Amino acid sequence: MLVTGKEILTIAKEKGFAVPAFNAGSGQLLNAVMGACEEAQSPVMIAIHPDELSFLTDSFVAQATYLANHSKIPVCIHLDHGASFEQVLHAISIGFTSVMIDASHLSFEENVAISKKVVEAAHAAGVSVEAELGTIGDTGNTVEGGVSEIIYTDPKVAQDFIEKTGVDSLAVAIGTAHGIYPKDVDPKLRLDILEEIEALTDIPLVLHGGSSNPDDEISKAVTMGVNKINISSDIKIVFANKLREVLNAGNNEIREPNVLFPACMEETKKVALEKIHLFKSDDKVKYYC
Repeated sequence: MLVTGKEILTIAKEKGFAVPAFNAGSGQLLNAVMGACEEAQSPVMIAIHPDELSFLTDSFVAQATYLANHSKIPVCIHLDHGASFEQVLHAISIGFTSVMIDASHLSFEENVAISKKVVEAAHAAGVSVEAELGTIGDTGNTVEGGVSEIIYTDPKVAQDFIEKTGVDSLAVAIGTAHGIYPKDVDPKLRLDILEEIEALTDIPLVLHGGSSNPDDEISKAVTMGVNKINISSDIKIVFANKLREVLNAGNNEIREPNVLFPACMEETKKVALEKIHLFKSDDKVKYYC
């Protein structure tokens, strides 16, 4: 069933779990994560970045919508890191039920202004809005991007931002980065900052850059109030690695997509199931009935 971001995250906040937001950059990834969520009875947000949408074309949203409407689990179709008001409006017009406006690189005042403008337009169309306060790091080679120097979310201004903009969820910066961390980097989440933000705010909190962070820290973040976690690189890297394995197996006659991709999709599904259990979103569909 197709739902909005507010609908899917309100229950996550009430019940104390995080909804996985998987970046579906292809039909194979989409089917793999949907299969995992249906098996685990987990709600899901299908995240699509503007660069992914540009590659897939607008028709991909119709494919995701079809799957959502023919599934018994709650599915939200979410624009990930919308960079402009125009991108957000386009997403709303083609069927997204949740949009993110990422103006975190701008000043606080500018971020408030564009986020408020997006909220007014999106809410009029029945679409939920996520914004970002603070900045997410970037390990390189991702569509999501990021910055080289993380600016942590200031807990003291987070609720002021929420009240001024009317956003439905807030992405916070507590030390994560998009992509897979290099081997010489030991990522540490500022859970102390998260604790303070959660105590001072009243809407679902979002964690971007959730791939390759230590499981124990992610699990703690969920218990401390994170209700949506974005996963992109973790599901894509296993898909790509398995595809390389299939292609390097020595059979140059393999060319049919239905032969090349099933094993890759299965690897993606395994990782998606691991994340679902880590986020405590398994067996939560029952709360949406």
